Amino acid sequence: MSTSITIPRPDDWHLHLRDGAMLQAVLPETARDFARAIIMPNLVPPVVKGADAAAYRDRILSALPEGMAFEPLMTLYLTEDTDAEDVAAAHASGLVKAVKLYPAGATTNSSSGVTNFDKVRPVLEKMAEIGLPLCTHGEVTDHDIDIFDREAVFIDRVLDPIRKATPGLRVVMEHITTANAADYVRSQDKDLGATITTHHLIINRNHILVGGIKPHYYCLPVAKREEHRIALRAAATSGDARFFLGTDSAPHTDANKLQPCGCAGCFTATNTMPLLAHVFEEEGKLENLAKFASENGPNFYRLPVNEGTLTLTKGDAPTAFPQQIDTQDGPVTVFDPGFPVHWKVA
Repeated sequence: MSTSITIPRPDDWHLHLRDGAMLQAVLPETARDFARAIIMPNLVPPVVKGADAAAYRDRILSALPEGMAFEPLMTLYLTEDTDAEDVAAAHASGLVKAVKLYPAGATTNSSSGVTNFDKVRPVLEKMAEIGLPLCTHGEVTDHDIDIFDREAVFIDRVLDPIRKATPGLRVVMEHITTANAADYVRSQDKDLGATITTHHLIINRNHILVGGIKPHYYCLPVAKREEHRIALRAAATSGDARFFLGTDSAPHTDANKLQPCGCAGCFTATNTMPLLAHVFEEEGKLENLAKFASENGPNFYRLPVNEGTLTLTKGDAPTAFPQQIDTQDGPVTVFDPGFPVHWKVA
């Protein structure tokens, strides 16, 4: 059994850093292990223009501790008022690597998202022309659709029609949670990829609800049945170039998680890489960890694989991860897989 594995330094293709004091507290947890990350734009107010993205990037770099190397890959928040030419200019400058689609009301800070998809068609057509990827939060928000069915319905009602109407549009289905989504990705020959989170490889909906509600396992899209978790594991560990890591690590203070209407999100930045080594070893696919965490994402985004490396080692004693990260606004609880993990970053 392997006790050590070295891979190209990984990237996170879906990350929430927030802003202000929270940014200061959580950024080092990502920068410690990851060279780059696609930064989510759902701030308040959202990052909708190129100038917003440039200012946010500067705040991120200012918060980076001395001695850490990290490149934030910026995105724009797609609204019904998004200017296609502003998007194109931000992309041409090298600043913006993707545009994020949030159906209005789908998740945290998504109230500015899209309701009428016809209004964003000119932006999508410009993105197809210039090769700029669209990252999708793949859920419908219709009140008559069960929360566990929102992803599958999104594929049929929104995603597939958008892709058929916009040939050449490159799309990332972010944080997929179902076998339906994995199967849809496999059925497409080009211009489609998908990120899979760390926590969706580990928990199913029983972890959230059985034996009492577990707020720190509540995320959006919500974890699904065990059969879907198994399907996600098969996709992530397969080596298939269309699947790559996007943690969707989403920090919220405990005060905002542990209340009658708690926030959605799992904070996994601190221990993602040891957890992934555990999962890939369990599946007998440790040799494919580099593809999932380090190679497939850069290849989809047409960026070079990182030159640096990261080494993970496995020991006899369980690895001790911090339970919380302290911020000025209160503690943020680190995702607990619920089982001992023997891997750690060397």
